[in-house]
Amino acid sequence: MEVFLKSVSALNDETRVLLLRFLDENGEVCVCDLQGSLGMIQSRLSRHLKILKDAGFLRVQRRGTWAYYSIRSPLDRFRSEALEEIKYLSINLPPLQKLSDNGECKI
Repeated sequence: MEVFLKSVSALNDETRVLLLRFLDENGEVCVCDLQGSLGMIQSRLSRHLKILKDAGFLRVQRRGTWAYYSIRSPLDRFRSEALEEIKYLSINLPPLQKLSDNGECKI
């Protein structure tokens, strides 16, 4: 029950829904590229990413000092259907701005 409530709670924020849609569209993205693309400060972005990770939506992979986020796979039915519904929302997604090059961030 606790995991379900965390998942529902994670979806109750516009920024987190935007992050899920962005990652679903762009695949694995370095946190520095998320910062640049979404114009968010690192502390706020990290907070939202942690909530989504703890709710079972995201996978994080560390490479050196940088973290790369993607949609976890496989997802259970609830999370999978939630992501599918998010695709139908009218969300103005910014383009992916790559600040990283060959695994090295330029921030």
